[in-house]
Amino acid sequence: MTAQLQAAPPATLPAAPLAIGPYTVQPPVVLAPMAGITNAPFRTLCREFAEGARGFGGRPPMDNASGGKGLFVSEMITTRALVERNEKTMQLIHFDATETPRSIQLYGVDPVTVGKAVRMIVDEDLADHIDLNFGCPVPKVTRRGGGSALPYKRPLLRAILREAVANAGELPVTMKMRKGIDDDHLTFLDAGRIAVEEGVTAIALHGRTAAQHYGGTADWDAIARLKEHVPEIPVLGNGDIWSAGDALRMVRETGCDGVVVGRGCLGRPWLFGDLVAAFEGTGTVAAPTLREVAGVMRRHAQLLGEWIGDETRGVIDFRKHVAWYLKGFSVGSTLRKQLAITSSLDQFDELMAGLDLDQPWPDGADGPRGRTSGNNRVALPDGWLKDPYDCAGIGADAELDTSGG
Repeated sequence: MTAQLQAAPPATLPAAPLAIGPYTVQPPVVLAPMAGITNAPFRTLCREFAEGARGFGGRPPMDNASGGKGLFVSEMITTRALVERNEKTMQLIHFDATETPRSIQLYGVDPVTVGKAVRMIVDEDLADHIDLNFGCPVPKVTRRGGGSALPYKRPLLRAILREAVANAGELPVTMKMRKGIDDDHLTFLDAGRIAVEEGVTAIALHGRTAAQHYGGTADWDAIARLKEHVPEIPVLGNGDIWSAGDALRMVRETGCDGVVVGRGCLGRPWLFGDLVAAFEGTGTVAAPTLREVAGVMRRHAQLLGEWIGDETRGVIDFRKHVAWYLKGFSVGSTLRKQLAITSSLDQFDELMAGLDLDQPWPDGADGPRGRTSGNNRVALPDGWLKDPYDCAGIGADAELDTSGG
């Protein structure tokens, strides 16, 4: 059996093509940075599906070297680690020769360090586009004033954006953020206006607060409000995009200029093929069989091994993806556990051969994956909320390598 093609919803395109500096991103779909996920191998898989060939059963041709079928952003890079040339960080900023534009996300809390990191990227030609992360809701970051806590301090946000843009030269600088700390401390409209004033090229808004983490429902109305508030630059929407239909609906309901997809592509790199098909109006989305999913899984694990330089380490790194890929399929608990501890491609092949690989795409398999916790009290530095203009108390230890947002 081969992948079944299902009817896609009617295309809903923004009024104008999405422009990120000199780069036109059409269809206007972006892979969200996710720590430990959106490394070079995963970006390769997503691009292969986006570039006109679905890739089930093998690698399709990568003949669109000029880019344009989406934008695929690296996992989050800490500016201090980059400036200090941390060995792991230097590996994370590696881009495949076919990646154009090369898009890197930076996380930083100190304007001077952010400026140095951006200047390093420019001087050493490490990327073509820089995104800044102000969306991370992880407690060990927000309790130090970083991530999604930082935009509450308006002067600090402005200083970071100013240093980034000033040192970027011709490279476009964008930013990703959340609505705010919680419903009583929303920052997205002020942050959007500051971004425009400091020369940011585009803004992505995750329609949740830091308190929500990844729980509840994303507030798409907030995306629409931001679009109305900063008409000068593109606004991209993020949150609860699990299918191509969700992406089209977000554009239709919010008027946003593009969509950013994070957890929706976990175990579903072919979602980018679906997104391209939907936005271009070709009328189909894929529904792969388990055999075809298994082929993608094996290629993912193999790419990780090649990237790391060690098959065993690559397969071990792949383990966290197994449950996402197999969601909805009939796979026994024993076999799932065995797959979660496999350490070689041969072991993976042997285990997968024991499944009914002709299983069709399961009903209801498209839906929430990854973290879903929410309604948490946000950990913040003492007195953080007393004055949005008092920027004392944030230190370099806020620069921890953790999740995006």
